[in-house]
Amino acid sequence: MGEQYADGVFVGEHGSWNRKNPVGYKVIFVPFGNGRPSGDPNDFVTGFRSEDGKTRGRPVGVTVDPRGALIVADDLANTVWRVVREGSE
Repeated sequence: MGEQYADGVFVGEHGSWNRKNPVGYKVIFVPFGNGRPSGDPNDFVTGFRSEDGKTRGRPVGVTVDPRGALIVADDLANTVWRVVREGSE
């Protein structure tokens, strides 16, 4: 995913179901330094919930494949997404 994502962790935020204002429904990246979180989380994969409130997916599991692509399991859409860096495939 590039140098800016070399040291940190990707986190799937499954999404709330019981809040007046839903949160989550995305994959974030938390940068690390010296083995600890060192900055604010950044949205990395979004769009699982639309502006009109329709839920299209719920990321539940995140990993990186041997080629460096981000793999996201979505248990609402029953889909596994493979996210690659633009121009890498």
